[in-house]
Amino acid sequence: MAESNSASFPHTAPNGSSRHEKSLGLLTVKFVTLLQEAKDGVLDLKVAADSLAVKQKRRIYDITNVLEGIGLIEKKTKNTIQWKGESSGCQPQEVLEQVELLKANIADLEIQERELDMQKACLNELQLFFSTLLATAKPLNYGFSSHLIFCQSPVYVFAN
Repeated sequence: MAESNSASFPHTAPNGSSRHEKSLGLLTVKFVTLLQEAKDGVLDLKVAADSLAVKQKRRIYDITNVLEGIGLIEKKTKNTIQWKGESSGCQPQEVLEQVELLKANIADLEIQERELDMQKACLNELQLFFSTLLATAKPLNYGFSSHLIFCQSPVYVFAN
């Protein structure tokens, strides 16, 4: 079946991923880096295409359309765009480090959540146990005229 795919799609690599997808992803990373390094976050698309040695400018426009669609850039003129992201000086490595830190925090929180869920389940079982225990208990009658001797509370014996 993989052979028929490679025959139908000549640009498919042996592992099933497209070379076009890989290179477009790499081009996007380089483009965003170039954009973030640009003065005031403003970049001329012709300069970017030349700098990245892109033969098909359509690929640059594909990238800018997606980035504009998700609100990271805006068009200033026909051929210039401006970065609107949170921090235009933020480098991709810094972003990756922040993502890894957030993933570690999420993992820690998931562990804490599981522990709390286990504690909650134990408390629910104890509550059920004691409510069942109290429901099956019978008050003792010691023949005393008053149960004040027992601190004004009845003594219970649990049925077997």
